[in-house]
Amino acid sequence: MAEINTIGVVGAGQMGNGIAHVCALAGYDVILNDISQDALDAGVTTIEKNLGRQLSRDLISMDEMKAAQARITTTVALDPLAKVDLAIEAATENREVKERIFADLCGVVPAHAYLATNTSSISVTRLASTTDRPERFIGLHFMNPVPLMKLMEIIRGLATDQDTYDMAIGFAERLGKTTTNAEDYPAFIVNRILVPMINEAVYALYEGVGTVESIDTAMRLGANHPMGPLTLADFIGLDTCLSIMQVLHDGLADTKYRPCPLLVKYVEAGWVGRKVGRGFYDYSGDAPVPTR
Repeated sequence: MAEINTIGVVGAGQMGNGIAHVCALAGYDVILNDISQDALDAGVTTIEKNLGRQLSRDLISMDEMKAAQARITTTVALDPLAKVDLAIEAATENREVKERIFADLCGVVPAHAYLATNTSSISVTRLASTTDRPERFIGLHFMNPVPLMKLMEIIRGLATDQDTYDMAIGFAERLGKTTTNAEDYPAFIVNRILVPMINEAVYALYEGVGTVESIDTAMRLGANHPMGPLTLADFIGLDTCLSIMQVLHDGLADTKYRPCPLLVKYVEAGWVGRKVGRGFYDYSGDAPVPTR
């Protein structure tokens, strides 16, 4: 098993910057890549803010924070990833986008390097098959927000070898993550259960069973969930929820996974949640206000 010292993270959004954060804090050198310098700058700002939050809560020391910041470099080009030992793709939940990224990565990263995807729903086997090293390819599904959530789903593709799986287990342990093994079926474990629940909450809203606030309150206080399903949908991103439901519907051909038309409508409107300031709630004021 090749030693992992340097990690490349492709995508500086909410998942990518979180992955870079925990990797740097665990002592890895990290090269964070995105197609936009603005996205990289925003990602680094988020990392610094979250490290500062951990410092203020005495979860890390000042030395640990400064060392983690120093381990992260950013780039809009892929060429610097020629020295990574593990490249993790954390781009948008779109198969074609991910396949293009891996095609480009295969022409840059060294032969010994492992490839991983942070996909939350797409077939790991299918993504691996588009690369030059399917045996060194694995799914590492981090949970959002990455610095706080303890779980990592590990998904082996059909061709993933034991060496790659052992690497993934060791990597997760060094990050302090608890792992669960998921078979390579649409949406794996967490999202196979979670996102259809969110979709059903949107159906309840669509059909007038309850308001945004009543649905969220019912699930928080009636099921002891830390946040209501519509608040959670806004946090995840309604576009991501819709993509996962489409993968489930297409992959399992079961009508119970049909995306709610209201979810589709919100995504078409661009109201995809907290990241744009509006989803099932409007976040432009001091307190979130339901939009329906």
